[in-house]
Amino acid sequence: MMPSVSIRSSRLRLMAAAVGPGLVVMLADTEAGSVITAAQSGAQWGYRLLLLQFLIIPLLYTTQELSIRLGLGTGKGFGELVRQRFGRGIALLSLATLVLSCFGALVTELSGLAGVGQLFGVPLWETIGVLVVLIFAMVCSGSYHGVERVAICLGLFGVAFIAVAWNAHPDPRQIAAQWYQMPLHDSSYLYLVAANLGTSVMPWTVFYQQSALIDKGLGARHLKAARIETLLGATLCQILTAAVVIAAAACFNRSDASFTLTNVPQLADAFTASLGQTVGRVVFAMGLAGGALVATIVVCLTVAWGVGEATGRRHSLEQHPTEAPWFYAAFAAMLLGAGALVGSGVNLVELSIFTGVVNALLLPAVLGLLYWLARTQLTGAFRLQGGYARVVGVVFGLASLTGLFCGVGGLWN
Repeated sequence: MMPSVSIRSSRLRLMAAAVGPGLVVMLADTEAGSVITAAQSGAQWGYRLLLLQFLIIPLLYTTQELSIRLGLGTGKGFGELVRQRFGRGIALLSLATLVLSCFGALVTELSGLAGVGQLFGVPLWETIGVLVVLIFAMVCSGSYHGVERVAICLGLFGVAFIAVAWNAHPDPRQIAAQWYQMPLHDSSYLYLVAANLGTSVMPWTVFYQQSALIDKGLGARHLKAARIETLLGATLCQILTAAVVIAAAACFNRSDASFTLTNVPQLADAFTASLGQTVGRVVFAMGLAGGALVATIVVCLTVAWGVGEATGRRHSLEQHPTEAPWFYAAFAAMLLGAGALVGSGVNLVELSIFTGVVNALLLPAVLGLLYWLARTQLTGAFRLQGGYARVVGVVFGLASLTGLFCGVGGLWN
């Protein structure tokens, strides 16, 4: 009895030690852009994009599982591996893709948080100004210590969307009728398919999890626990996103509204019809702001790690601003640019969805590079090989082709 108890205790300790990076990145994946895109999907197409949310789970898991293999198998971040394998030029090109993705993420998070401010009558520029100052202050004083707990607590606010979907009272018959309907001939439908893909699998999620595993000091013995955590996180992420689709479809279809969303308060009004004005807005604000805040934390850390790895200076975030002025100046410029774009009066819903479409168009480069590294830079049990490698290749190929086809088709028309 004692050996079995000791084994179970050891497994629990490994699981507890590994919990953090996978759950944080999956909660960050349920960010403002994902919520806005899912809400638009339900508002325009009812339940016709609901099946897609569950089809994304295998793609999301296999992507992040490869980042786990690379992180634990090499002890190096994604940017560092690219630099050592392909040279400084390709590393900087990969970094440019990362920065573009992170800039888009910052724009969508600021958009979502600004929309939450609008719910409670706070002017757009005031919200943006406060957020820019707070985010930059966090980056200047931040490290990985303690970030996980804060991020997980904030991210779990997204569970509020399940309550919103439940109170929307969706019609099971309508869900069944629309479940398999996929009007691929319609460019607006293709556009939202691409946006849903691009707000689920993003370059910064790959960079973050791999670097977070290393920064936390995890090793090969944590591989199984990290995989389990990531699978559970990916499933939770897509359940929350599906809940947003269901809530939007039920609310808009019930009121026979066929219009598209133009702002976050409009979205909140539709979602809170069954919860009451005060309670509904608070619940919705918690769900949207929680995901946006945890994604902001993750994006800030990702930029720091990515810039450091690609340039050979790891963990830039832990350096004082006087020790790495080049990094902090670049990040401040990106943050100010994102704030200015959000505060310019551009349609925040359209901007968030467009960012997702851009990420979908980047999928072939991101997934292709990830797959190549997992096939060539790992050895032993960590190496991607055999039947699983072929399965991952098929999943990545289908996702890349879908992202390109739907993204180009949606933008073209």
